[in-house]
Amino acid sequence: MLPKKTTLVLQIAMTFMMALTMSGTLGFIFNGANFLSHWPQTFIIAWPIAFIYTRIINPIAFKITFKFAPPHNAA
Repeated sequence: MLPKKTTLVLQIAMTFMMALTMSGTLGFIFNGANFLSHWPQTFIIAWPIAFIYTRIINPIAFKITFKFAPPHNAA
């Protein structure tokens, strides 16, 4: 596992980028070019939700990943 500080910074960066791109992409899909006026609001809502979800889901995802694809030990 990664150190807690590294995991936290990773989750902040990852959720920021995912919320930004997903809110923009879905806004464009559903509203066309008009999404620009709503994008900041949807991003501000999406980012904390994404962060909370990753805090819950990340440990589960690591357990599943390590079960099916454990890291190799350095020789």
